[in-house]
Amino acid sequence: MELSVYDLNLRHLRATLEVSRAGGISHASEIVNLSQPAITHAIKTLEDQLNIRLFDRGARGMAATEAGARFAFRIARALEMLNARSQRTSRATLPMATENRVSAAQLRTLVAVADRGSYSAAARAIGTAQPTVHRAARALEARLGKALFQSTANRVTLTRIGERLARNARLAFSEIDLALLDIIETLSEGAGQIRVGALPLARATFLSKTIDLAIANRLSLRVHVHDGPYSDLLLALRNGALDLLVGALRDPVPSRDVVQETLFEDRLGVFCGPGHLLLAKKPPTHIDLADYPWVVPPAGTPTRSYFDEAFEDFLRDKDIALVETSSMILVRELLQSNDRLTLISSAQVAAEVEKGVLFEIPFPLDDAPRPIGLTVRKDWHPTEAQRDFVDALRRNDWAAPFGGKQDVAQSVEGYPRSPQTERAQLLPEPQPVKAASRTR
Repeated sequence: MELSVYDLNLRHLRATLEVSRAGGISHASEIVNLSQPAITHAIKTLEDQLNIRLFDRGARGMAATEAGARFAFRIARALEMLNARSQRTSRATLPMATENRVSAAQLRTLVAVADRGSYSAAARAIGTAQPTVHRAARALEARLGKALFQSTANRVTLTRIGERLARNARLAFSEIDLALLDIIETLSEGAGQIRVGALPLARATFLSKTIDLAIANRLSLRVHVHDGPYSDLLLALRNGALDLLVGALRDPVPSRDVVQETLFEDRLGVFCGPGHLLLAKKPPTHIDLADYPWVVPPAGTPTRSYFDEAFEDFLRDKDIALVETSSMILVRELLQSNDRLTLISSAQVAAEVEKGVLFEIPFPLDDAPRPIGLTVRKDWHPTEAQRDFVDALRRNDWAAPFGGKQDVAQSVEGYPRSPQTERAQLLPEPQPVKAASRTR
């Protein structure tokens, strides 16, 4: 069975971190309020769980190995995320050193209840009994001295401080999970994992080639691709459930805790199936386009916003059929079987145009180029495998037909290849993905 973040003891992780910082057990014992034998046992248990040596023992103390230094770096970040305090109100402030008061299982319960809205649904998600979940919830509140849950007639919700702790816990668990991935990459060459949120354009164009390129360099790489509405994918990214979001960028940047980077720029076009009457009319007018039914993206997407703005005056008094969908498969089939039109990214349908399945209507649009790229959390520090995946995204041979630049000099920073372990401090903090100089 694979090791899970929920199998780890948070207090033992803090002890391991302090030993890494102090270079020995005695000083760490005072900080975490554990006996020296208890810390020794905790580190040995952790090394057995991870199947790797975290420290070199010697007469002068304990020095973190390279794997140990990387692990400590992650744990420091995870505990910082867990203990992040609200800047808005003291009522939503968490106690200091939360990891000394709670267990990973209790925090898992909190997140499950927040996600599922009831103790019974949370129990099913975790795979345990409802009374166990309820007891864990009550114990968590008792340990923190804070009300975290509030019940209504139909569901269980979180208080403000409960929501704060749940978000902190999600990010902390995500960082600990990255620590485990670092260990896996150290033990197994070519291994790694990345969770990608893919918007329609990315799925239809460059993502498959990126995956092929990344796996060619890391044969055991696991790529988990998730699709869905942009708002859902963005929330998953911000909560640490996704590592990366690829597709059309937003203007303005949707949240202060994420950054965007442009890979290439794309243009919109009006497309139809073969044999459409407008293919012979050059160029058609807005009025001509308004005589046909349309397939358009859902409301709230950039393309739909442009469609509504550009065609509002011509469609306002028209009783036309309108199909909303983000499925490229459905768009293609609908255009094949009818005289429908669609407004869509030129890059997204490049393969269909090349095969003669779809055709572009020669209608000039005044749209500005749309930036296509990646979105990550500002504080994301990828593993080496994840950094390699982002480097594969930046490979521009596939982007050239869509206006991709021929020289991308940026690279995601992960860990230094050979970190120097200092007795009094952790590894220097790597730089996160930088925002592109031009985002929309």
